[in-house]
Amino acid sequence: MLTQAKQYLKQYFGYDNFRPGQEQIIQSVLAGNNTAGIMPTGGGKSICYQIPALLLPGITIVISPLISLMKDQVDSLERVGIPATFLNSTLSAAEVRERLRGLRQGAYKILYIAPERMDAPQFLDLLQDLPVSLVAVDEAHCISQWGHDFRPSYLRIKEMMEYIPGSPVMLALTATATPQVKEDICLLLGIPMHNTIVTGFGRPNLSFKVVKGQNRLAFVMDYVKQNRGEAGIIYAATRKDVDQLQEHLEKQGIAAAKYHAGMSDGERERQQDLFLQDNVTVMVATNAFGMGINKSNVRFVIHYQLPKNMESYYQEAGRAGRDGLDSECVLFYAAQDIQLQRYLVEQSHAEEALKNQELHKLLQVKDYCYTEGCLQSFILQYFGEEPPGPCGHCGNCTDQREAVDVTTEAQMVLSCIIRAGERFGKTMISQVLAGSLNKKLQQLRLDQLSTYGLLKHKSTKDITDFIDFLISEQYAGTAGGQYPVLYVTNRGREVLVSKERVMRKEAMAVTRVVADDALFAALRQVRKEIAAEEQVPPFVIVSDETLRDLCTKLPQTREALLGVKGIGATKQERYGARFLQVIADYLGSNPSYAPAVEVQEQPKEKTAKQPSHLATYEMYQQGKSMQEIADERQLSRITIENHIVQCLEEGLTVAWENILTPEQEGLIQEAASRVGPEKLKPIKDELPSDISYFMIKAALVKAASAMNVR
Repeated sequence: MLTQAKQYLKQYFGYDNFRPGQEQIIQSVLAGNNTAGIMPTGGGKSICYQIPALLLPGITIVISPLISLMKDQVDSLERVGIPATFLNSTLSAAEVRERLRGLRQGAYKILYIAPERMDAPQFLDLLQDLPVSLVAVDEAHCISQWGHDFRPSYLRIKEMMEYIPGSPVMLALTATATPQVKEDICLLLGIPMHNTIVTGFGRPNLSFKVVKGQNRLAFVMDYVKQNRGEAGIIYAATRKDVDQLQEHLEKQGIAAAKYHAGMSDGERERQQDLFLQDNVTVMVATNAFGMGINKSNVRFVIHYQLPKNMESYYQEAGRAGRDGLDSECVLFYAAQDIQLQRYLVEQSHAEEALKNQELHKLLQVKDYCYTEGCLQSFILQYFGEEPPGPCGHCGNCTDQREAVDVTTEAQMVLSCIIRAGERFGKTMISQVLAGSLNKKLQQLRLDQLSTYGLLKHKSTKDITDFIDFLISEQYAGTAGGQYPVLYVTNRGREVLVSKERVMRKEAMAVTRVVADDALFAALRQVRKEIAAEEQVPPFVIVSDETLRDLCTKLPQTREALLGVKGIGATKQERYGARFLQVIADYLGSNPSYAPAVEVQEQPKEKTAKQPSHLATYEMYQQGKSMQEIADERQLSRITIENHIVQCLEEGLTVAWENILTPEQEGLIQEAASRVGPEKLKPIKDELPSDISYFMIKAALVKAASAMNVR
């Protein structure tokens, strides 16, 4: 059966191998074992029940709280040729009746239901007649009151199972489960602990970063501009923050949607669709957004304020990079965020034990923000996993900023706060230190303070940023509600009497998450056109990972398309011709194209990786032909040829007689002297057809090397 499972993986989903954990979970399910699978977001949990659904007789029921995800999942399955449907509150009574009829007639292999559906007598009656082989519980952490998203309706799953004849197999899946939550899942769903398969919580493609003491709004605006065109989510704590951020982005010319509970259902759905359809690139939202959003091409997630616990943070941050491509997760820290979250916990109606648990979890988020060690390792340890070592690419692992002594400036600011009576906020204190001529400041006689104008060589924005830094490091604090005022903490008073030095690193720089690539952009555009025609989100057609692999392998035939990740037989048939046409047109205009990003399998452990062109060079030195290397490395021949050109440019030794003859070299040099060496196409037009672009580039590199030697 496992052999057939691999065949189906290739046939329907276009992948040659299972991801870590998928094969073990599928094997356990096919053996008839109730199983729990704990895999990171983007780890491919859905494959763990979709493949068994094809192999087992009858139907597979998937219980999911994520109504918006159901339609995307069903749309995706239909596009690879797997019959599936869903039942939830978005359907009319007539639609429900039609789907129930189809279920009784065996028209579907997979049925998605919301947990609330388990109360409906009509559905419970249907279960008596359905040949159910597998029940998959998605987001299984919802069954535990110690989880971050407890759903009482999940407690009825065991009761529902009694209505299903034949004792189907139970499969529970989740991405965020602490050891305590894992025990709850197994206990409440009747799964033996030894049938729990944990693949690890690590996400090697995600780069985590914590930003402290910087102007949040300015950072976000710079970040989104730098990553213009890439999809991202910005989480903010309040509706007001969401509205203001979205408005700022729109004013800067960034297409942004928004989502929070203060909007009508229809408007929320409209805004969400704009984001899913790639009509806007950025979604600004409260944590009400995201559950069930299967958008695989989110390249960054920014938390504008602190989340309430690490489970929430990792689930929300994990919505980046579901396709396995490099993505970034940025978290802002400010001391006042801790105060806000603490207030919300204390004002809740939860039991005292649960409140204490939530406050403890909040302090763990604070610890995460202040750790100087690897951020990925901190997350893994939180979920009970021993990290293999530093990830090497999070903000802490790569931080090379120098710390500068700013004690004198800190003393000026803290002294100003005290001399102003600890009665004013950041704006007024900044204006005092900058020596502002603001009339209100003069009316309050703040221009008479000895600290007035001490930092007049700095802008009020720079001073405000510096105050944010002092707050984040707990030298100063804020108190009050709508208009918070500054005060000096005990730690700040130690600075004032020179018992503690203040060191500050330079501001964290904004970088682009992925490199620009013109062919990728062209493929993304045709994907968007196809999606509009079929009225589904673009990521349902193919993922960004598939588009990147198309850029790397540059298939020229329908058969070659089947070697691209994510393209199985059905997608080859439906979309192959259009993707091939885009590639052919682009290569015709850009014959020397090389992809900006090569998609590679994520290594299980972080190891030093040999540059791709040197791996090609090693095989070339072993006597292998260009085509043999391309086939073995699963790259296009053009990419391999460009690797060899790069080796030539770096001065590595090659057997020139294997690339071109002296006669061909002479013809190329003559043509280049006539039309100029700047562009390849005019040279190619002057030469016999058997002389390729690769040969031209090699000859030009050789000539340039000879000139440098002379």
